[in-house]
Amino acid sequence: MKYDKNQVHYVTATAILVKDGKFLIVKRADWEKAFPGKWTVPGGKLEVLDYALRNKDTSAHWYNVVEDLVKKEVEEEVGLGIKNLGYVTSLVYVRSDNIPSLIVSLWGEPVGDEIKLCSALTEFKWVSLEDAKECDLIEGIYEELEILEKKLKTGNMGRWGN
Repeated sequence: MKYDKNQVHYVTATAILVKDGKFLIVKRADWEKAFPGKWTVPGGKLEVLDYALRNKDTSAHWYNVVEDLVKKEVEEEVGLGIKNLGYVTSLVYVRSDNIPSLIVSLWGEPVGDEIKLCSALTEFKWVSLEDAKECDLIEGIYEELEILEKKLKTGNMGRWGN
């Protein structure tokens, strides 16, 4: 693969929702281009209109863009609000069209109980870390759940791969 040092990235944010010690995972539809039929967590790409129609927070900046993006995506994909957001990890994924996507993985607690899946998702379940081992997760998601479980149990944030 050839890389251009000036190539732009998509920015994506995902959220691991935690309730009663379990994690919400969702299954992608079989017709999805990337990772069809795999289990993952809610999230999506940042678009200019996600912030450009808002008033700037300073004369030149919009703040909380990733946090607002993940709140919007969780609402759209599973019908829940999210609170008490925190950081898990970040990664870069090169899409099939060779455009890299920076993914910021966050976590939070759900607001509400009734899950309403969008059409791109076919199933959901709340799983323990042990249960997640049995799911056909997108590569790396299990390790993100491990990082978060360690944080929740010990207060210490690990890194992916450690």
